[in-house]
Amino acid sequence: MIPAPSGATRLYVIVGDPIAQVRSPAGVSAEFAARGHDGILVPVQVSTADLPEFLSVASRLKNLDGIVVTIPHKFACYQACTSATERAHFLRTVNLMRRRADGSWHGDMVDGLGFVGAARAKGIDPQGLRALLVGAGGAGSAIALALIEAGVIEIAVHDSAQERRDVLIGQLNRLGKGRARVGTADPSGFDFVANATPAGMKDGDPLPVDVKRLAPSAYCGCVITKPEVSPFIATARQIGCITATGTDMYQQHQGIMVDFLLGTDGGR
Repeated sequence: MIPAPSGATRLYVIVGDPIAQVRSPAGVSAEFAARGHDGILVPVQVSTADLPEFLSVASRLKNLDGIVVTIPHKFACYQACTSATERAHFLRTVNLMRRRADGSWHGDMVDGLGFVGAARAKGIDPQGLRALLVGAGGAGSAIALALIEAGVIEIAVHDSAQERRDVLIGQLNRLGKGRARVGTADPSGFDFVANATPAGMKDGDPLPVDVKRLAPSAYCGCVITKPEVSPFIATARQIGCITATGTDMYQQHQGIMVDFLLGTDGGR
């Protein structure tokens, strides 16, 4: 049960455009209550054009302690942070912002931790696997980094935005860990297939990969939370693949999000 807010309740917002698909307001608010924190997370829909003005106002709201960031604002919100974690600096993107004592913002990017956590919860260890990632945006870049850190031997990145794709591949290869290269929509030969695009949120969206070439032994994960089972995941299940949805991903990183927003993450 989420307590009724009062004038003393600390405010947190999740910002995006669109925003109706997000699942975190209820879960994060309930987690605040479970930890004895008088706080609530509410959704706000803000366009790209209006984001700078929104952040300017947000910085002046004295009872606003944190911002959760979703599409398409993760790269722009990184620019609004005075400080950030090492992974957020590496990716130059954030999905979390916590107000510092001086009123400025500290950022982190935990999408990748949630995605890999969802795979591990399904019994899939990325160590030694070959991964195909579709989407090199904010969530996709975080997932790519998390998979490299988790020990994949190769990650192929497929994105129609070629410059963004190539920048991410270059960053990953400079880490000197698993090999990163250009991928396609063909999932043949991959053990781990990740959709980090919005493909599937709207009726008629194309599938992110050529599902006819999916192996039943491949693990398939998706970032989409609405519909809860995306067309990609539904098709992968019909083939026999082990899968995880965007909701599975969110459930894995909800606690990480709340730790960061409350400053109980060890000062990362």
